[in-house]
Amino acid sequence: MAIENRYDFVMLFDVENGNPNGDPDAGNSPRIDAETGYGYITDVCLKRKIRNYVELCKEGESGYNILIKPDKALNTKFTEAYDAEGIPHNKEKIKNPDDVRKARDYMCRNYYDVRTFGAVMSTGDDPCGIVRGPVQINFARSLSPVNVQDVAITRQARTTEVRKETGDTEIGRKSTIPYALYRAEGYVSAALANKVTDLSEKDVELLWMAIINMFENDHSAARGKMCMRKLYVFKHSNVLGNCPSHILFDKVSITAKSDIPPRAFSDYEICIDRDMPDGVALLEKL
Repeated sequence: MAIENRYDFVMLFDVENGNPNGDPDAGNSPRIDAETGYGYITDVCLKRKIRNYVELCKEGESGYNILIKPDKALNTKFTEAYDAEGIPHNKEKIKNPDDVRKARDYMCRNYYDVRTFGAVMSTGDDPCGIVRGPVQINFARSLSPVNVQDVAITRQARTTEVRKETGDTEIGRKSTIPYALYRAEGYVSAALANKVTDLSEKDVELLWMAIINMFENDHSAARGKMCMRKLYVFKHSNVLGNCPSHILFDKVSITAKSDIPPRAFSDYEICIDRDMPDGVALLEKL
């Protein structure tokens, strides 16, 4: 059964001596807004970590497959949906809308990330349509300007015999942020869940669990120490919601305690306005 309540949520997480999201256009250096100096992390990066956690804790469980991962070509998975539903394959450019809808529903039932984030599945000979996901996440943005440090490192291993002739070590580089606290905001649309994907309350609870634990099984030397610090969820009493999301987001304010560049979560003060609009409840998941 699809959810009957709209949700909005705010995530606060930090990084210490790491690169939370490398920018391919900048030599994989941490992403930074060139105009303001604030750091940012893409929604794609955050959703990847949620997908990874769901796959880890629900591996092999029916209905919790992950579509967006590098195991098979997407079109192959779309063909599997046609086979599973007994839909005949045809090479016609114009597909039977009922067949596409049936394949789309199969993808929503069997792939957690499809019924959560949606997917464009209109490619190949066996298209499964386009799903607009009920869960959307904005880019995360740092609460203070970040200082990207380009650190020189040495490697005591050469890749070729020719390069080894010049010595046993070589210099490399590693880009890190000493510390940054990031804020990301998201939305869960009950209206879209009811219309297309049938996202359930069980799925939403798994989403909160995945957000809380998204960094716990994703540690690496490159990403440094990353921690989910807070997760605030605004639960509306109905499908369409009781209040615009930006009004709720403004109820969570974070300020630095001093002008000194922050180096810990304790360097910030979080203020919560707990006076909620009628029909909205604040849930502190973390």
